[in-house]
Amino acid sequence: MNILLVGSGGREHALAWKIAASPLVKRLVAAPGNPGMAAQCELRGVAATDVDGLVALAREIAADLVVIGPESAVAAGLADALQLAGIPCFGPTAGAGQLESSKAFTKAFADRYGLPTSAYVVCETEAAAKAALDGFSAPYVIKADGLAAGKGVTIAQDRGEAEAAIHDAFGGRFGAAGARVVIEEFLEGEIGSLFALCDGEASMLFGWAQDHKRAFDGEQGPNTGGMGTYSPAPVFTPELVEQVRERLVEPAFAGIAADGSPYRGVLFVELMATKTGPKLVEFNVRFGDPECQVLMLRLESDLVPYLVACANGTLKDMPPPAWRDEQAVCVVLAAKGYPETPKGGGEIRGLDADLGEGVVVFHAGTKLDADGTLRAAGGRVLNVCARGATLEAAREKAYAAIAKIDFPDGFCRTDIGWRALAR
Repeated sequence: MNILLVGSGGREHALAWKIAASPLVKRLVAAPGNPGMAAQCELRGVAATDVDGLVALAREIAADLVVIGPESAVAAGLADALQLAGIPCFGPTAGAGQLESSKAFTKAFADRYGLPTSAYVVCETEAAAKAALDGFSAPYVIKADGLAAGKGVTIAQDRGEAEAAIHDAFGGRFGAAGARVVIEEFLEGEIGSLFALCDGEASMLFGWAQDHKRAFDGEQGPNTGGMGTYSPAPVFTPELVEQVRERLVEPAFAGIAADGSPYRGVLFVELMATKTGPKLVEFNVRFGDPECQVLMLRLESDLVPYLVACANGTLKDMPPPAWRDEQAVCVVLAAKGYPETPKGGGEIRGLDADLGEGVVVFHAGTKLDADGTLRAAGGRVLNVCARGATLEAAREKAYAAIAKIDFPDGFCRTDIGWRALAR
């Protein structure tokens, strides 16, 4: 097969790493890709939101399948354009993608189809949003309605902080994504990330993990796109997994199909395990980042047949995926200042060293100078991942590898996996 992989982050590098290992693949092209991905595939400088350019590239390489990595490509309508061009695609249409591209849409969708979630209100103006705080108690959850690269959520500890977050959103901090604001009830419980595949009709669970959203140790600091993950996560008991499937996954796929947008791709269910069962925090319409990284490390099965099955409607014929009997950890090395104003351009050395058995480093935000110097080019720069017989073993490998990487302008959390280890 010839496959076109769309995107340039750590998630896409992990997908490239796994796809390239498949004996079914003849040619793998990534657009636009990143320097780390060059070891697994050809790189072509077409942006993830350049729909016409990506369709043309898919035609040029005679792609048998296009795999959409980032949500921005979904929102741009890439799957819709590929469908019109008759090119198989792993990834939902823009209509189905509203499950991520609009939090207000998702809340109304949850109401319509009976998905358990938090109480909320959607506000169109700053004054209305500040007034709506009267109906909630601290801590307040303030969300920009649209796509904000994982940074549009504020957990405000008091009224003043909540009003400041509302002012920032309507003041343009998140661009058009903040033109509407969703205020939500704060949910008590333990967070989790569960993934499910769908081909428009049939669906299948596809692993779970736990993310660490806050920038600093001890769940301190601002929300980020994710500072590290581990899989499997103990919060996902067999009972919780079954509840999520029955109450969130299957109703969501059935509902979006009933709305006229059958779902083809992977759905990321971010949930809170509460005393009364799982409640939806939000949907993402792609593999999580950095959850994808630990899933790919643990996935024993060939990924490609599952991607193809989602694209061509044969998922019901696929067996459940096989997983390694190992733990996997991903630690994000971010640029200092992330998520507010990450410091760009810092030099990175040491990736060619022996980082240890079972360690894989995925590039998330890097660039190469003309002289071959590797530099930071984003907020989250590297994903240092490792497998081990236990969570402790995997985590030790990841942090030992980080100690060998020379990136003075970077930082990471040192407590990835703390919830599981605290058990």
